[in-house]
Amino acid sequence: MGAVVLQVKSQQAEVIRILESKSIQYELIDISVGGELRDEMRSKAGNPTAVPPQLFNEDQYCGNYEMFSEAVEADTVDQFLKLV
Repeated sequence: MGAVVLQVKSQQAEVIRILESKSIQYELIDISVGGELRDEMRSKAGNPTAVPPQLFNEDQYCGNYEMFSEAVEADTVDQFLKLV
């Protein structure tokens, strides 16, 4: 279980670093504080087993860490986050 937590923290830190480097405002929501937030994230992501980090623009689901990472490599982060 510890390895999963470390992976989530590492991915979360990478997402934050990239968003900040691009001056993109974000709100970090900690789903570990309660099952309701986790259930809401999974519902909005359309995946009952989704694990963080999941990215949203308001209530619009953008994707998971792997999809975000691919968008970073393709230089399409703005499109991925539905900012354009």
